[in-house]
Amino acid sequence: MGGDHAPQAIIDGVGHAHIRHPKVRFILHGDHARLQPVLLSKPAIKSVIQVEHCDDTVAMDDKPSQALRRGRNTSMWRSIDSVRKKEAQVAVSAGNTGALMAMAMFQLRTVEGISRPAIAAVWPTIRGQTVVLDVGANVDTDARQLVDFAILGEAYARVILGLDRPSVGLLNIGAEEVKGNDAVKAAAQALKDSGIPMRFHGFVEGDDISKGTVDVVVTSGFTGNIALKTAEGTARLIGHYIRSAMARSVFSRLGYLFASGAFGVLRAKMDPRAVNGGVFLGLNGVVVKSHGGTDGLGFASAIDLAVDMAESDFPARIVDAVAHLPQAVTALGGPPPPAEDAAQ
Repeated sequence: MGGDHAPQAIIDGVGHAHIRHPKVRFILHGDHARLQPVLLSKPAIKSVIQVEHCDDTVAMDDKPSQALRRGRNTSMWRSIDSVRKKEAQVAVSAGNTGALMAMAMFQLRTVEGISRPAIAAVWPTIRGQTVVLDVGANVDTDARQLVDFAILGEAYARVILGLDRPSVGLLNIGAEEVKGNDAVKAAAQALKDSGIPMRFHGFVEGDDISKGTVDVVVTSGFTGNIALKTAEGTARLIGHYIRSAMARSVFSRLGYLFASGAFGVLRAKMDPRAVNGGVFLGLNGVVVKSHGGTDGLGFASAIDLAVDMAESDFPARIVDAVAHLPQAVTALGGPPPPAEDAAQ
């Protein structure tokens, strides 16, 4: 029931995903009266759908604390609860990000030793793809959390990008060691001093993301979310410019016809829907966040990511990665907080 175009976009997404993943089954948590008319137009997915009625939903402008207080009867709570109960392997939502994070932390708890979860997104680059985190879960981020994100991001890149030794960089306003705020500089020093077996590149700048300078870019949720949405807006702007240029004259239209195949490839690469979906890393369960404004094709991409996570050995990778946390925490000069405190 979450997102700007629910439930139509979500059910359309399930329809697209079913074609690519015919063996996957879906539990739809939501208002049966609103879901049923949309489902009637999708007979092909009837056999793989189970509808669980919920009376309430989380609004896009609800505060996380409000959502938690009345959350147990909402579709968002129930979807995460199905992961906690092992009824589902992954929860996917296009709803309120803050509420989704709060409910996921409350129900699934953080992995022992991790201070805060982060949302990781896969970003298209000149070299291929790069993992960027955090892209919206944590507005304020300290050095300890940035170190956690580096460890989680590297493990995620190993699974999703299939890399043996991903390179990791911290997003900064410059590559020089003297630049940046205290949190970024302290995190970089800790990653260097900890002895963790990680290919730590050092600082990277904003244009390094699209260059693919490193395989994992670590930053705060505030900066990461702005960077993500700026990149998506830039892609749409370039697409607008190209369409306007191609419609300017008869000759430009003719040129477009000859180059339509190349423009089709460009359009596919620039389409934000193709890389929609971010994973909450650091939880005892998998939750995928879709953009709230996406359509069915975009939501299907989030489902694709969910299927990849369900079929991966990511939980085992996280256990291996977190084993290195004490070294990093020692380098920062403090003990890790208890997992119970971090989840509250």
